Amino acid sequence: MKKTKSTKPRKPRKSAKKDSKKSKDYFANSVSAKVEVKRAVSGLGLFSAEPLKKGDFVIEYKGTPMTFEEAEYHPGKYLFEISTRVTINGASRNNTARYINHSCKPNCDPDVKKGRVLIFTTRAIKKGEEFTYDYGKEYFDQFLKPGGCKCPACLSKSKSKSK
Repeated sequence: MKKTKSTKPRKPRKSAKKDSKKSKDYFANSVSAKVEVKRAVSGLGLFSAEPLKKGDFVIEYKGTPMTFEEAEYHPGKYLFEISTRVTINGASRNNTARYINHSCKPNCDPDVKKGRVLIFTTRAIKKGEEFTYDYGKEYFDQFLKPGGCKCPACLSKSKSKSK
C-alpha cells in the first residue's frame, strides 16, 4: 500500500492467489453466507448467522471503482486497493463486507479475482462468530498500533499479561 495524503485508514491491497484451493469458479456460486451486523469490540462487526466450513465464500467487498489518483485524495476509510491502478470505494452501507474488522489472528482472507474482492473463510466458523481478516502491516502500523490493537487476539494477550 502506498502512502496517501488521506489520514483515514485504508483496507490493504491483497493480490489474487495463484493456486487457490477455493472455489474453481469464483462467480458461479456468488451467494453470500448468512451474516449479521452487530456490536463488536471495535464498533460494528460482521458476524456469521450460520456455521461455515474452511474455504467457504462469505461475501463480496463491493463499491465504486476509482483510480489510484482519485483514491489518493479521497477522505473515505472504506477504500480497498485491488491493484496499483484501481481502488474500490466501499463506503456505501449496501457494502455489508465493510463491517469486517481487523484481527491479528483472522478467520477470513480477501481474494482479488478479476477486479472483485471475495472474502473466504480460512477455518471453520461457528454461528455467531465475528468475521475478521488482517488489514496488513502498513495499516496496522499507521492506524492500529498507536492506539493499541483491539482485536480479540490482542485483547486476550493483554489481559493475560496484566494478571
